[in-house]
Amino acid sequence: MTREPISTQDDSPERAVLVSPRFSDRSVWDSDDALRELRELARTAGAEVVECHSPSVRRPSAATLLGRGALEALRAAVSDTQADLAIFDCDLSPAQQRNVEEALSAKVIDRTQIILDIFAGRARTREGKLQVELAQLNYLLPRLTGRGVLLSRLGGGIGTRGPGETKLEVDRRRIRRRIHQLGRELSAVRRHRDVQRKRREGVPLPGLALVGYTNSGKSTLLNRLTGSDVLTEDLLFATLDPTSRRLTLPNNQCVVISDTVGFIRNLPHHLVAAFRATLEEVVEADLLLHVIDVSHPHSGEQERVVREVLGELGAAQTPSIVVCNKVDLLADRSDLPRVLSAYERAVATSALHGEGLDELLRMVMEVVAAGRRVVRLRIPQARAGVLSRIHEHGRLISEEYEGNDVLVVAEVGEHLAARLAEFVVD
Repeated sequence: MTREPISTQDDSPERAVLVSPRFSDRSVWDSDDALRELRELARTAGAEVVECHSPSVRRPSAATLLGRGALEALRAAVSDTQADLAIFDCDLSPAQQRNVEEALSAKVIDRTQIILDIFAGRARTREGKLQVELAQLNYLLPRLTGRGVLLSRLGGGIGTRGPGETKLEVDRRRIRRRIHQLGRELSAVRRHRDVQRKRREGVPLPGLALVGYTNSGKSTLLNRLTGSDVLTEDLLFATLDPTSRRLTLPNNQCVVISDTVGFIRNLPHHLVAAFRATLEEVVEADLLLHVIDVSHPHSGEQERVVREVLGELGAAQTPSIVVCNKVDLLADRSDLPRVLSAYERAVATSALHGEGLDELLRMVMEVVAAGRRVVRLRIPQARAGVLSRIHEHGRLISEEYEGNDVLVVAEVGEHLAARLAEFVVD
């Protein structure tokens, strides 16, 4: 599905009014913080924010979400600022979206739609693009009524329109056909990923995954640890497609570390489902590095959001190290010891300046070593490749020659130990 960016025909950014309703059951995220995050989403999508509204909503209207007075105030704001669209910091039903658009005489998008727009603009791999398009179509399907959606680019042609069908029915059929096609293409991509994963298992390196709230500094940390140049921007969802790099620990142990898409509160379920294959990097990891922006006023709530998503993915029990990042932005570090003591394993870092990374690598070595064991091996000298594999993926403790064999004591991971079973001696 071709992305329609948030911009006008003359390439100038669209003018947006932000709407962050204050519901009576709002969580610890206060309205100001929710509005700041919505502003960042709008900025990342390329919109120019001209005004912000936080109307109180005690009883959400089934027709327009907002009450009559709040809707009228919003209509006046859109008119006075000559705004092109209103962005809501919540999900709207198809009926609410249509009714509010009619009342404002302007385009209306909700939280899910703006996140989908950002994802569409940042997907780079074939799999990422397919996943975004699938999520977009699943979102669009119930919203077709009365919107005049033009879907000629999605497929169809001569012979696709049945007798007596309306344009709306044709559009719906095209979307369903495209959703089915995307499902087949994604299945093929995932089969390819399974083949790649099995090949990686043949070279059993421990896997690390960087997880965390969006814009917490995961990509900066990956670059600092591995010397790579993954894109880093002060924008939400700067990283969408997973990136993997090899990392050599101070004890010469090699691991694979992967950067993943950042999480966000109220992450649309369309995206969680569509990106489940990409997030397999998290599920398959031996160790998670949970990066937290400790300079953020609601870092604790962000951490809770990430843990909820990890639970949805089935990765809640995976060993983890909490990386309290961006300590360079703290005006007062006196509370850091208390924050660190709340976790089983935690370290304070500044990925930007390299602070605390030696301690982080030491913790990684300890956790990786905990999943390893010492084995005694008798390896024929003719099998020199086995020794090379131990040198590359394990830690050699001792080595001596006896006749045509090499007697080795080594510390290796469980995967490699299983592959060396034929050489194990008491």
